[in-house]
Amino acid sequence: MKKALLLGAMALAGVMALPAAFALAKATGPVAALDADNDGTVDLNEINKSAAELFTRLEKDADGTVDFKEMKGRVSKKDFKTADPDNDGTLSKDEFLAMVAALFKDADPDNDGTLDAREFASKKGKALLRVTR
Repeated sequence: MKKALLLGAMALAGVMALPAAFALAKATGPVAALDADNDGTVDLNEINKSAAELFTRLEKDADGTVDFKEMKGRVSKKDFKTADPDNDGTLSKDEFLAMVAALFKDADPDNDGTLDAREFASKKGKALLRVTR
């Protein structure tokens, strides 16, 4: 009887710990990492802040632009070329952030101006994360 009671208590403790484990897992995802105002979603301003920081890290040669090589596979050649309207083979910070804004719009199917964990988990959300973190 004591053994069954002990096993039951252990099982109950495990079940009760699940919500905390899920909350911890959720708190470490992209929303938690990017959500500066802690509203549970990420807007374009929050994305741009992170993307601008990434641009600075990628831009190694101090010329104010990133080229395809500096992007380190974060976007396809086709997407890079699309993001380079002046066809100079580089992206200025403004061009980079315009690309990020377009990717944000693609990742926001409900057009509410914010992204949640579900939207980040989509293919388009993952593409956006590659140019923001």
